[in-house]
Amino acid sequence: MRLSLPLPAPLAFGAAFLSGVLYWAAFPGVDAWPLTFVAWVPLLVAMEGQSVRRATLLGGVAGLTMNVFGFFWLQTMLVTFSSFPAAVCFLFLLIVCSYQGLRVALLGWLYARAAARRWGRAIAFPSAFVASELVFPLLFPWYYSATVHTVPVLTQTADLGGPVLVGLVLVAANLGLAELAIAALSRTPLHRPTFLASAAVVAVACLYGVLRVRSVDRAAAAAPQSVVGLVQANMGLMEKRTEVNEGLRRHLQLSADLKRRGADFVVWSETSAMSAVLDSTFDRELRIVSNRVGLPTVFGAVIVKRVPDEREYILFNSAISSDADGTIESRYDKQYLLTFGEYLPFGETCPILYKWSPNSGHFSPGTSLDPLVLRIGADRHAISPLICYEDVLPRFTNDAVRHADPELLVNITNDAWFGDTAEPWEHLGLAELRAVEHHRYFVRGTNSGISAVIDPVGRVVAHSRSFQQDTVIAPIHWMHMHTVYEVIGDWPWLLVSIAAFVGAFWRRPASLLPTEEEMGRCD
Repeated sequence: MRLSLPLPAPLAFGAAFLSGVLYWAAFPGVDAWPLTFVAWVPLLVAMEGQSVRRATLLGGVAGLTMNVFGFFWLQTMLVTFSSFPAAVCFLFLLIVCSYQGLRVALLGWLYARAAARRWGRAIAFPSAFVASELVFPLLFPWYYSATVHTVPVLTQTADLGGPVLVGLVLVAANLGLAELAIAALSRTPLHRPTFLASAAVVAVACLYGVLRVRSVDRAAAAAPQSVVGLVQANMGLMEKRTEVNEGLRRHLQLSADLKRRGADFVVWSETSAMSAVLDSTFDRELRIVSNRVGLPTVFGAVIVKRVPDEREYILFNSAISSDADGTIESRYDKQYLLTFGEYLPFGETCPILYKWSPNSGHFSPGTSLDPLVLRIGADRHAISPLICYEDVLPRFTNDAVRHADPELLVNITNDAWFGDTAEPWEHLGLAELRAVEHHRYFVRGTNSGISAVIDPVGRVVAHSRSFQQDTVIAPIHWMHMHTVYEVIGDWPWLLVSIAAFVGAFWRRPASLLPTEEEMGRCD
């Protein structure tokens, strides 16, 4: 049977499903990254010539597929902690993934509407992609750029335009291949300008990557160096609360080993100081722990503050720095809290909500992006801390770097909630681009993995094993590079997103369409 466009519904939805599978297979956790160059091709072919409604549904199928495969670790977490049957947990998983998949449905809707208004594929699809990546609110953020987190040559454009620009380079490759497939299936001449432009975009990005890696490597080699040690105690979620002394023993023992191996400072994980401490006396209380380490330390703590309302108290998920003598130097309070797990929406303005939902977290967000100060000998270094999922938020990290001008990025987190699944690897892969966006070393201290040291071009210098007691030791360099992305952030992509929505409603003027003579030359 000879295929033609538009594809019939069964083939079109099968192609959308294939796109979702290819996207997932290219993503961190599986890491078959070459598939990123073809992941969008089946969906582009499937949407060719379809109605807006069907294109939106095709995008939804692709989005749902990539999310169910990519976030299947939510099933493990729900079964473990919700006490619901596995079938009910899977229903919850489908609901969450269906919502997340609407990001790609939005892409399909914008693209199909723009195509119907005579905006060409080379304009409509990239702009719809940018809008979907930038404006759609996600429960678990992800970016297409993470598919090439192991290929530094392809990620260096992040210092110009963040993860969206890296994703656009990959989209360009897909567009070029889709042009070939669509020309063959529709038995029409290849639109050479789009194909050649797609190839040129990828080639220029790779050349930039090669040159940028060399330049940043030279800058890193010239910068001051220290040796960092990462402590991964691998405490169970309940064990952290019930076995406080065991948690402290592991952290101190592993830190002592890192000190013997030459570490200049150590990083523990999120809430690694096991017992909550009072806001009014946290520095004195935490020094009981920090003065036993014998090295400058960055660690996590829960800090309690009494409040005169129905909440009775609030908590802060904090990162703390101490010097070699154990003196507490500085504190950062997490700002992006997890809904229900750490806070109730509107709980700050309507505290009585906490009476109605007593099991919800009482955490309050921090307000300052001031860096942690780490004193190593006579030198004082500025560190921008990121707690938990803050390290997968490029705009938030950008704000922190612009405010603090740190010499190092540090993430402390605890992914034990999700079990020994793909989630810790996905989290690491999504976080790696923060190092590239700002060309600084990036250190991740986790409770159960994956702890890692990432260099300023996004290479993982060293990492821990998953769900094991482990340590990581590696050199880092204290760097002060500045990037285009640090200065302009996502403003260009906001303008492109606005243009995508405008193109979805505004018909392309005839004066902007190519003439028949020009079309002939293109063919």
